[in-house]
Formats: sequence, structure tokens, C-alpha cells
Amino acid sequence: MNTDFGLNKHLKSFLYAIWIPAILVILWTIGSNTRVLNNSIFPTPQKLFGAWYEMIISGKYLTHVISSFSRVIKGFFVGSILGITLGTIIGLFSSAKKSTVALIGMLRPIPAIALIPLFILSLGIGETSKVAVIVLGSFWPILINTIAGLSTTDSKLLEVGTIFDKSKRQVLFNIIFPSAAPYIFTGLRLGVSSSWTCVVAAEMIAASSGIGYLISYGREMAQPATLFIGVFSMGLYGLLIELLVINLQKKAIYWIPNSK
Repeated sequence: MNTDFGLNKHLKSFLYAIWIPAILVILWTIGSNTRVLNNSIFPTPQKLFGAWYEMIISGKYLTHVISSFSRVIKGFFVGSILGITLGTIIGLFSSAKKSTVALIGMLRPIPAIALIPLFILSLGIGETSKVAVIVLGSFWPILINTIAGLSTTDSKLLEVGTIFDKSKRQVLFNIIFPSAAPYIFTGLRLGVSSSWTCVVAAEMIAASSGIGYLISYGREMAQPATLFIGVFSMGLYGLLIELLVINLQKKAIYWIPNSK
């Protein structure tokens, strides 16, 4: 009984999630087949998925996906380490927070995408400049949320640690970090989404492979099917990454009711 109920619950959630996209695909099919939609801009779903299948069979699609994911993994890893490390220092020490508040307030509004030309000029057109864009894009949300989490630790919990004569290390790892974990994971979720956006933008400007390159190539060569393959891939893998991080969050901070 419990298993059936769980299956029904997941089935309902799945149906709720796909019914709007399914209707949009149906309308798209009708519109493109009846020429209501311009086929030179909106290819028919049959043509799109046919081109997608051919690209997968040839192995070209996998090459582009691997290129994008390798850049995201490198950039997000570095951005996470920097964001959590600096966020911890700024969140724990008021002097560090006061010293950096003006700098953070000035630099944070600058989008990483706007700095792509600067990175290309300073780091070259190779992989380093693309990874640097991703590092910056993931760094800010992780930094800000880490600072917020560490700064909002319940003072009563800290008092309990003092009463029981806990060391600073024990207070940090047993009270402060667990309390700040939901904020940190929120920063990681925002950071990985930003990383995916940044890698596509960087690849559209300067790359010879990647999902962003597919979008740029499809636009330049007037191949709307290729362009839409890149756009849909961006959304699909962005969703999968988001679901993966949410699942990791549920397992990592299992003691928080809202994370389940």
C-alpha cells in the first residue's frame, strides 16, 4: 500500500511537471506544420529531433556536452572553494566584513558576462578565460549566502556552546556551520545555475565547441534546428543540475524539515 501510494504521488508530480511543456510542443507542432510559425525560424519538432538524433549518432553532440560540462565543473569547483572560504572569513570576523562591505557592494552588481571581453584580453581566447567567467559567476551567490548564513546563527545556540565549555573549533563545526548549511546550499544552487549560464554565454562569444557554440553556430549559419538544439540542451541540463543539487541538499542537511 505504501509503495503504491508513493508511486502515485511521484506519477502525479511528474504529470504536473510535464503537462504545460507537452501542450507547448503540441501547439508548436501544429503551428509549424500549418505554416503559422515561420519554419525558417521555428523548425518543426520532427526536423529538430531528427537533427538532434543525427548529431548524437555522429558523436558531435556528446563532444559539445562534455566540453561545456568540463568547463562548468572546473569553474564551479574553484568558485565554490573561494566563495565558501572567503564567506566564512567575512561572516565570522566583523573586521573583515566591515573592510569588504564597500568592495563587495561595488563589484557584485557587475555581471560576469560583461567581463568576458576583459578576460579574453587578459587571459587569451583559450579555456582559461572561459573557466574564469564561470568562477566569477558562481563565486558571488556562494559568497553572499555563506556570509548571510554565518552572520545569522542563533545567538542562543552560541550561548549553549559557551555554557558547555565547547572549544571554538567545536562551536564552528557543530553549531555555526550546521546552522548556516541551508544558506550555503542555497548559494551553491544559485552558483551552479549561474555557472551554466556563464559557460553558454562564454562559448557563444569565443569557443569551437560546447552548447553555447551550437547556439552561435546555428545563428551564424542560419540553421535554426542547431540553434534550438543548443537552447533546449541548455534548459534540459540546467534542470538536471538543479535537481541533482536539490537531492544532495536533502541528503546533506537532513535535519532541516524544509529540505525534505
